[in-house]
Amino acid sequence: MFFEKSMTFGEEEFSEVALAAGQISVRSSVEIEFIERLKIGEADAFDALVIRYSADVYAVLFRLTQDAEEAADLTQETFLSALKAIKKFRGEADLKTWLVRIAINESRNRFRWWTRRRREKTVSLDAPVGEQEMPLSETVSSNFANPEETILQRERENRLQKALGDLPEIFREAVVLCDIEGLSYEEIAAALEINIGTVKSRIARGREELRRKLNDI
Repeated sequence: MFFEKSMTFGEEEFSEVALAAGQISVRSSVEIEFIERLKIGEADAFDALVIRYSADVYAVLFRLTQDAEEAADLTQETFLSALKAIKKFRGEADLKTWLVRIAINESRNRFRWWTRRRREKTVSLDAPVGEQEMPLSETVSSNFANPEETILQRERENRLQKALGDLPEIFREAVVLCDIEGLSYEEIAAALEINIGTVKSRIARGREELRRKLNDI
């Protein structure tokens, strides 16, 4: 199969890919040449695209699905879709943002399946929430000492997983991209194909909704 090596993903390979990932200078002559090589279907160029960005794409998808197998499968689908769409790439966003956009679209296509299977989502407890930029770890109070703290920590994380999983999709995506993946407002806007004002609104509402849900649990 064409690009068969590139499109075969294993869990161990992602750690190696992350170490090997390089950076393409924005709008440099090297990047322009690289994109042209992709557009003419050069196999080595597509291999390089996968090596550079598969770890980033996988990370986003894993945060959205909280399932390693599902994230790996969606990562493959993302790059297959990218291969089909590369000729239409106009360079309005950088390649990473463009790939994240495709990844999110792939994940949206499976949202109903996730709902039926009740996939749990997760988020770092250090992610800020609410108007005061309060870390999520502080939203769920904990005044207990060891050795009970480990069990209580797990319970708090389970509450947070449920709250994030119950967020409307548009808010969950914004919170994951901003508070977990660390994308800028501009990158999120490009990935979600919305304006920056909408990005900020979704993040703020997503954080507030998380806080409300956590208080209700």
